[in-house]
Amino acid sequence: ALEPIAVALGDPPYVETSPTRGAFVIAQTNATAEIILDTNDFPGVQIAANNLRTDISRVTSRVPGLGNTLSNDDASPILIGTLGRNRWIDALVRERTIDVSRISGKWESWLTQVVPRPFPGVKKALVICGSDKRGAIFGIYDLSENIGVSPWYFWTDVPPKHHEALFVKAGQFVHGPPAVKYRGIFLNDEAPDLTGWAKEKFGGYNHAFYTNVFELLLRLKANYLWPAMWDNCFGEDDPLNAKLADEYGIVMGTSHVEPMMRADKEWGRAGFAAHEWNFQTHSNELKNFWREGIERNRDYEKIITIAMRGKIDTPMSPTANIGLLEEIVDAQRQIIGDVLHTNAADVPQLWALYKEVLEYYEKGMRVPDDVTLLWCDDNWGDIRRLPSFADRNRPGGSGIYYHFDYVGGPRNYKWINSVQNEKTWEQMELAYHYGADRIWIVNVGHLQHVTFPTEFFLTLAWDPRKWTADKVPAFSEMWAEREFGKELAPEIADVMSRYTKDSARRKPELLSPETYSLVNYDEAAEALAEWRQLAVEANDIYQKLPSDERDAFYETILYPVEAGKNLNELYIDAAKNRLFAAQGRASADDYAARVRELFAADSSLSVYYNHTLAGGKWDHMMDQTHIGYTGWQQPETNIMPQVTRIEASEPAKLGVAVEGSERVWPGSSGEAVLPMFDKFNQPTHYIDIFNKGKSLMTVTVQASAPWILVGENSNEIPQRDSTGESIENENRFPVKIDWTSAPEGTTNGFVKISTEKNTVLVRVPVFNPRKPSRRSIKGFVEADGYVSIEAAHFTRNVRAYHARWKLVPNLGRTLSSMSIFPVTAPSVTPPDNSPRLEYKMFLFDSGPVEVETMLSPTLNIVSGRGLRFALSFDDQPPQVITAVPENYAAGDGNHDWERTVADGVRIIRTPFSISKAGQHTLKIWMVDPGVVLQKIVIDCGGQRPSYLGPPESFHKISR
Repeated sequence: ALEPIAVALGDPPYVETSPTRGAFVIAQTNATAEIILDTNDFPGVQIAANNLRTDISRVTSRVPGLGNTLSNDDASPILIGTLGRNRWIDALVRERTIDVSRISGKWESWLTQVVPRPFPGVKKALVICGSDKRGAIFGIYDLSENIGVSPWYFWTDVPPKHHEALFVKAGQFVHGPPAVKYRGIFLNDEAPDLTGWAKEKFGGYNHAFYTNVFELLLRLKANYLWPAMWDNCFGEDDPLNAKLADEYGIVMGTSHVEPMMRADKEWGRAGFAAHEWNFQTHSNELKNFWREGIERNRDYEKIITIAMRGKIDTPMSPTANIGLLEEIVDAQRQIIGDVLHTNAADVPQLWALYKEVLEYYEKGMRVPDDVTLLWCDDNWGDIRRLPSFADRNRPGGSGIYYHFDYVGGPRNYKWINSVQNEKTWEQMELAYHYGADRIWIVNVGHLQHVTFPTEFFLTLAWDPRKWTADKVPAFSEMWAEREFGKELAPEIADVMSRYTKDSARRKPELLSPETYSLVNYDEAAEALAEWRQLAVEANDIYQKLPSDERDAFYETILYPVEAGKNLNELYIDAAKNRLFAAQGRASADDYAARVRELFAADSSLSVYYNHTLAGGKWDHMMDQTHIGYTGWQQPETNIMPQVTRIEASEPAKLGVAVEGSERVWPGSSGEAVLPMFDKFNQPTHYIDIFNKGKSLMTVTVQASAPWILVGENSNEIPQRDSTGESIENENRFPVKIDWTSAPEGTTNGFVKISTEKNTVLVRVPVFNPRKPSRRSIKGFVEADGYVSIEAAHFTRNVRAYHARWKLVPNLGRTLSSMSIFPVTAPSVTPPDNSPRLEYKMFLFDSGPVEVETMLSPTLNIVSGRGLRFALSFDDQPPQVITAVPENYAAGDGNHDWERTVADGVRIIRTPFSISKAGQHTLKIWMVDPGVVLQKIVIDCGGQRPSYLGPPESFHKISR
């Protein structure tokens, strides 16, 4: 009973369902505390207090009173207010009944305190006191969250759990100030989903829509918004939009392409559609246009975007015309000062260094020091540049514009969540420690698909120091517990963690039949098995949940898992159809039918989301197309992958395919050979035996030696495949080795496949060296022509005095990552003062090898410096590798960048020569911070093509 109901994520709880000594009663059987406000307080505080009243009734089914008079009848009120705006709280401060020294004068800070006998006749009070209006508002919503009302109660339909009684523990609970001053979201790329939904439910992007956004932001302790802008004008669409934003307590801005508080589409609506958006030719029109934007928002809290880009998010000119842009900034600041009757330096402004604008900055353009420099990512979550030491001393400071959703190259991504919190953490850790802490704003697209990473981003912005790398996984469990309860929280957090990893491997819009290899390392089957297992677990959790929590779970987890699984299966089955048709397998037609079924299933999932889920509340929220991209822009409708039908011959006809090859026997030149079997990894490989005809075919499968173990599948083809699903005309035979009786050394055996008319011999190569033994291995061991290593599985981690490699759990495509901390460590030239990771391995041959390092797609965030690391074997001198050159162009047209962000990893291949067989140590040295190492593959001549690289090699590590 004394367990907390809920908690603001990462904060200590203070609300319970049973009383403790000195506790304050919010509600119990015969009492409900009244909420008391001062009429002099800010409108946003009064709105939030009224919402608290509703929240208490949601939880307890009893509606507390809400008033402006404090009675002396032994009452116990909830006393809410802002310092200097609430006469009762100010009196408590004067009488030193409460100590506000920890919040007074601070930005967006508050205290929550149980105060015995605050006034004569008042038994006890719960005081929520804000240092400013948002401090008070955040304190109110913090209490709402602690009593069990999720910030997402409207946006993801999370129901509050009913409690008969609520108590606040005795004591004082202080929060703030936030680490990042302005924290917010950008509703961008909002059509068709959010736009269709807003039009149907609210009539458009009006105040009825936006008040739901304002409230959500405040419940998440955010304060800043760039509104929807594709075909929308926040200030014009509804005059109440801006007024209510200010009353609620939201700081408004406009996007990086919309200067001076004017929406992009207002230029045309103002009658200037025929006029070029060009300051050189239409400066008077632009000045008047901008002046109206500042006048319209004169009395509202805002951050003004300054400077200028071209229309529709394009460069203003082919080259960086710095003189012109500086003239534009001067004109804009003159307007700001004139309209607001103040020094422009006293008005918050930002300059977004987005895309080509960063080039202007790097070529020497500067804005006044009071303007915030808004540094940007590459639209794919990789920050392009961060402030220099000189920039960190500017009064205007620096901020970050980040993306969870994007329209542009190499491809749009805006359907379901494909964001790993771990990557967000790693990049924003850089931002915070490099001094970009004035503004954090993230593009959330249509919002509902990225609720989970959005809350993580805003929570991180409040206090990045609280969320170290090892604590990021705990966020998922805290979130799951708050939304769905303690019992299932570990399972839900695990599913969410694995889902976001798998989805971020390659964003859904970039998937294709070519993504995963069908023939190498069983990669496609393994990837699909992960998705299928996620779907099984998610559905199992769904069934365990109370009925009123299922909609919320479906929206945040089950739909993206089911839809992601379905899409991966669709493309993998399309790949099978194409390969099997080329191989002449009669089963190609079965896979063509499966592709059609899966394509229809994708549509059915969207229809359910739009029309049935939550009683049709979210109609249009899953209108986004996501199948059939041929370029960066989305298709108008989903387009099913092309499939091929074959005309199988009437008589039975043998076909044999082996793992590691797309060829078919009989008929192909050369012999059929399975990948190497080695005693260290002890793999299972497969032989596919299939029918190219329609009639029943009987085969005989025989191994040449008793230590070759062939799966006991039926020898009648057609047959079911190993997944148990009905696929006719083929069978997969697993092949293993009995290592207790396999001969030592390098051996070849055979599997003989025979029908009445044909025989195919499949060679089984076996590597069973006498030395080293599995037991004696230290580190990794080569097999099948490669050594594959997860970065986290180092055999030694050697730190330097100023820096070290540290684990970032779960970050990356396969396991976890290693990166340099502190992130501000100075660059070094190894081996001096360079921390290193060591990976021991046993190699069976000398000669050339190639080291393939797989890095996260991080960029060179420090101006004038590339992004480097170094490699060496054994005692060789470190070889410095440039991962990202100093003048790297991260953006459309750079094919290396496009490939890197699409793959979610930067792959660098470095040649080495190994002098002799035996034990060796690969060393990876720090040169620059910011390198994030995910995986290493040493290709000894046998690595085969795959998306994720070979599975990790056998290893034994003792530390």
